[in-house]
Amino acid sequence: MDIVHLGRSGLLRYLENQLSSFFPDGKNGRDVLEKYIDEALVRTGNCINRVKMWTPDTFNYLHSTQYCMFLYFLSNSIHRNEHQPDICTKLFYLNKALNGIDLFYEIEMPPVFFIGHSVGIVLAKATYGNYLVLYQNSTVGKNHGAAPILGEGVIMYPNSAIIGDCKVADRSVISQGVSVISRDTQANSLVFQKDGGELVFKKDQRDILADFFRF
Repeated sequence: MDIVHLGRSGLLRYLENQLSSFFPDGKNGRDVLEKYIDEALVRTGNCINRVKMWTPDTFNYLHSTQYCMFLYFLSNSIHRNEHQPDICTKLFYLNKALNGIDLFYEIEMPPVFFIGHSVGIVLAKATYGNYLVLYQNSTVGKNHGAAPILGEGVIMYPNSAIIGDCKVADRSVISQGVSVISRDTQANSLVFQKDGGELVFKKDQRDILADFFRF
């Protein structure tokens, strides 16, 4: 994959400098970053190659969403393979500071997902299906310890929320401002909400997901 402007070694130096600036404790974890940066780039590239609006096999560290996803994949890859909570936490905080997203390294995101705008996104430890779409201020959270299960191809438009014991069916499109709280949704449906909070489901008349992804 082409790493625009920097190449692999330049990206590693850039990341080290960021970590040193934000966390000046002299412990930037270079060895573990070097060990897992390639895995993180492969995982990031898998998303890039599936997103229609992005150039395949091209990663730009100045593209905020691509870099946001890279930081998550790097922290998660390290967490999966090593007991290195300090560097994982630093990468999590760096992502939060730069991109305004709360995406902890222990969360298992799907292999392919897309973030429209990362600011204000908060994601709990839930089950996330493949081809997930997230927009700003979308929230996935627990309620009394119960976490949602999101099927494949779920779209969360701005200011939407999925909270608690929910089974969000495949290709559910959560409209802007809608809160799904301890409720299930219908597959292949647009989800709206009445003034009293009741959910309304309308069958999707076209394949909205195809606007985002290459299948």
